[in-house]
Amino acid sequence: MSLLLPESGLVFWMLLSFGIVFFILAKFGFPVIVNMVESRKKYIDESLENAKEANEQLSKLKEESAAIIASANKEQGRILKEAMQERDKIIGDARKKAEFTAQKEMEDVKKQIQLEKDEAIRDIRRQVALLSVDIAEKIIRKNLDEEKKQMDMIDRMLEEVVSKSKN
Repeated sequence: MSLLLPESGLVFWMLLSFGIVFFILAKFGFPVIVNMVESRKKYIDESLENAKEANEQLSKLKEESAAIIASANKEQGRILKEAMQERDKIIGDARKKAEFTAQKEMEDVKKQIQLEKDEAIRDIRRQVALLSVDIAEKIIRKNLDEEKKQMDMIDRMLEEVVSKSKN
């Protein structure tokens, strides 16, 4: 028995057993293996197709989200612009109202000052008139001790009143 050259009986039995195993595998084993490989291939193809669809949907979602973000940024800008315009309007209205109120208060203060000024002038005139009358009374009493001087003074005053009333 040589290791490099097997005997013919051994070769026969090895070929026979190989043929039987090959026949059994070809009849029962290979179809199952082929079916499993094909189902695995089908599963992988479906998974790849699903991955492609998921990638497409993801890219669409990214585009939609970018569009939504751009729209939100536009809306934010518009809202900020409107808010700034409203703020400016409110500030302008408040400023006008404050100016109007200040103007009115200023006019009221001017009127009050004018009234107080007029009252002060009247009061000063009354005091001047009283002082003048007191001084005139004292001067006249001193100067008009005599009846003739009194009569001359009355005539002169009547003439002044008459001349003023004619003018």
